[in-house]
Amino acid sequence: MTPGPEAECAASCVSSITSSGHRVCLLTADGVRIEAAHTPRRAPSEADPAPCADTPAIVLAHGFTGALERPALRRAAAAFSQHADVITFSFRGHGGSGGRSTVGDREVEDLAAAVRWARALGHRRVATVGSSMGGSVVLRHAALHGPGEHGERTDAHPDTVVAVSAPARWYYRGTAAMRRLHWVITRPTGRLVSRLGLRTRIHPEDWDPVPLSPTEAAGLIAPTPLLLVHGDRDPYFPLDHPRMLMSAADPATAELWIERGFGHAENAAAPELLGRIGEWITAHTPA
Repeated sequence: MTPGPEAECAASCVSSITSSGHRVCLLTADGVRIEAAHTPRRAPSEADPAPCADTPAIVLAHGFTGALERPALRRAAAAFSQHADVITFSFRGHGGSGGRSTVGDREVEDLAAAVRWARALGHRRVATVGSSMGGSVVLRHAALHGPGEHGERTDAHPDTVVAVSAPARWYYRGTAAMRRLHWVITRPTGRLVSRLGLRTRIHPEDWDPVPLSPTEAAGLIAPTPLLLVHGDRDPYFPLDHPRMLMSAADPATAELWIERGFGHAENAAAPELLGRIGEWITAHTPA
């Protein structure tokens, strides 16, 4: 029998790596194998590329049912590689990564492993960009791995954070799209559909304890620069979500962009928006 991508990931798993421009398998702090890839920055002059330490890295955290190989994530990685080296990965339970999805809880460990890998590659400046579920993960990750009261600054800390189409609170069912998503997550039939049709394996147990909410996390991120991006046509989370996040964040270090006509997450992000986010990261990632 030919091994699947998860088995291949397990066979090649490493805890750190010093080369670039290829795919690896990372091991999280709680022992889950995560597939990841490094895309070098497309320097203006390929004959004189900037040293890795001087080039920022952007770590992309995808939304629920996304994965490293999904076209939307590859498109975002290509856009951001105009500004920085890019690290992409599949959250646990997604794509070729191991484990099962906890829909935003233990995924913080996956992002931490990817940030540690970026620093192992030599990057002194690392930005995290998350969409939808990934947006909630980058917020909680920054709160838990930053200078706030919930954790000391570690080698997994981000220097800049961008949350796109992120929820503000858990268990939200106020839109038809979120009611469908809750059916997928909470029902055995829904989880079977997710595994077979969406290539996403979901953990069947409820959260215990309930993790820090995105809004609570947003209040713990300063002084790390934070950008919140949300569309006025988001079918999952209406505009009260980004406004709640912004109201909890420090206005001295956070910005909110309400994008006219923008839908949801990386699937709807136009090249122009990705370019502006990349420029904001370059301007707000401290040297």
